[in-house]
Amino acid sequence: MDRIRVLGGRPLRGSIAISGAKNAALPLMIASLLSEETLVLDNVPRLADVAQLQHILGNHGVDIMVSGKRVGDNENAGQTLQLSAKNIVDTTAPYHLVSKMRASFWVIGPLVARMGEAKVSMPGGCAIGTRPVDFHLDALRALGAEIDIEQGYVLARAPRGLKGARITFPKVSVGATHTALMAASLAYGETLIENAACEPEVADVAACLEKMGAQIEGAGTATVRVQGAKKLRGARHAVLPDRIETGTYAIAVAMAGGDVVLAGARPELLQSALDILKQAGAEIGVTNEGIRVKRDGTGLAPIEVETAPFPGFPTDLQAQLMALMTRARGTSKIVETIFENRFMHVQELARLGARIHLNGDTATIEGVERLKGAPVMATDLRASVSLVIAGLASEGETMVHRVYHLDRGFERLEQKLAQCGAAIERVAG
Repeated sequence: MDRIRVLGGRPLRGSIAISGAKNAALPLMIASLLSEETLVLDNVPRLADVAQLQHILGNHGVDIMVSGKRVGDNENAGQTLQLSAKNIVDTTAPYHLVSKMRASFWVIGPLVARMGEAKVSMPGGCAIGTRPVDFHLDALRALGAEIDIEQGYVLARAPRGLKGARITFPKVSVGATHTALMAASLAYGETLIENAACEPEVADVAACLEKMGAQIEGAGTATVRVQGAKKLRGARHAVLPDRIETGTYAIAVAMAGGDVVLAGARPELLQSALDILKQAGAEIGVTNEGIRVKRDGTGLAPIEVETAPFPGFPTDLQAQLMALMTRARGTSKIVETIFENRFMHVQELARLGARIHLNGDTATIEGVERLKGAPVMATDLRASVSLVIAGLASEGETMVHRVYHLDRGFERLEQKLAQCGAAIERVAG
């Protein structure tokens, strides 16, 4: 099993190309099930989750052509996927596939909308919280689907098609908003989605659905109107840049010090995180290339922040920010309001010398003068990269185990950091 070795103490200088957003690419790929025609997606990141979803969609009969994966191709440009779901051969998403990636449950919306039926395995629990699928199913029921649960599978049926309806989510859910948007795009009449997720990735999926023929108003706000179409056509769409990858590398620069341009990054996608980094002492600027992050010589100031749905501070940057605050001059507080079990990185950061106290959903971080390298273990995607960030500013060697988590969400992490001067390498075996 691969590991990542980090020798701390080197500032980062140079440029890092930001990849396409995983959290947009996955639902965009699933949206290909809505049309008989080909959906072409540009700027798709090279990630384990993307490869796994290709396998899952192939199980349903989607033909996928990939360009940009050969040696010598421009790695910074992302992949181009051509997805053709002309003939859906199976409306069942089995447990052995859904259990490997929660987002694959989202196929239920397009399948029942287009084919009138879907049988999808319940995804089960997750290392960072239960994340139930109730909101997804309530949205489909509102659109007229009959829902049954048998032997761990959700059976959704709408033999006469879905009909537009009013869907009001009791709590903001990105995944359920994706499900409602995709299903409503093939429903007869108008659908009103209230308390919808406002994340940029939701707006990106909506923009693609509009190119495919759906009429959507309000995407990116809490109230979205969808006028469904009888059929959706093919389209071409470029995945927006990954705001979580952007924020992660911005935090890495703030941690290690240096001066890095995050090429292709868009500040409006993560303004709250950039504001927090400014408070902590990093210099943030916007250039024609993207976002420039600097920290040279100045100490880090402590912060207090709560995670929140967009446009608030992202839960997907909480672990990374916590790593940064271990070196702040004072005491910081981070309140996790989204997922109940997202503090598993705390014990691993403590192995490096961090002082963190947990009380329910609140982490209190007492900054320390130095961190010291140690062997640590990744527990989930964002936790694993927080350990890499901490290693960049630790004395000596940090060895991060179980880095397969990283490969799910960060494209060429060690190469991107190494080209900016980090002493980091992947150790096979």
